[in-house]
Amino acid sequence: MTTVLVVDDQFLIRAGLVGLLRAAPGIEVVGEASDGAEAVALAAETAPEVILMDIRMPGMNGIDATERILAQAADPTPRILVLTTFDLDEYVYGALRAGASGFLLKDSGPERLLAAVAAVDGGDALFAPSVTRRLVEAYARQTAGEQPTDLDVLTSRELEVLKLIARGLSNLEIADRLYISEATVKTHLNRTMTKLDLDSRAQAVVVAYESGLVTPGG
Repeated sequence: MTTVLVVDDQFLIRAGLVGLLRAAPGIEVVGEASDGAEAVALAAETAPEVILMDIRMPGMNGIDATERILAQAADPTPRILVLTTFDLDEYVYGALRAGASGFLLKDSGPERLLAAVAAVDGGDALFAPSVTRRLVEAYARQTAGEQPTDLDVLTSRELEVLKLIARGLSNLEIADRLYISEATVKTHLNRTMTKLDLDSRAQAVVVAYESGLVTPGG
């Protein structure tokens, strides 16, 4: 049973998400919040495994709420899936850097939403397929000239895995590409995230672009 907290300031959208999740097998909605402050309080109280987080809310926004929830949460920390109306919203960048596990457009269908919850609960990053490359490339252009993360601490294999993750490949696809096991891919990713002090796969994607390991359109 995957426990989920739903955060959205619009009642009808929040109610729709809650209704959809409650009707799905294997999911338990443990709370719903209408703003960031309420989300922080409920996350501490209910310790959900997955949080659907709106970005634009009155008072504390989704980025600040994401940062506070992850900073205060005990292990295992919740997986935060950002819900946004806009496919290129500058706030999404901030959410990924804050530690969110990915984002999904609000106009995604029910099946995609449920698949997204399952994906982030399983440890994967989840990006809206229609905008993944555009979003990360736009972010990379925005941050051009900033001091990149030093990747010298990574082994050649860890660099290979990071590059393929940034290209959007799943762990299984990376395993097939490199002729290694899926467990080995996870090991390389975990070591990479530890060395670079990253909290999520999504942050690893951003670092790959920021550092120049992967280039927009390359």
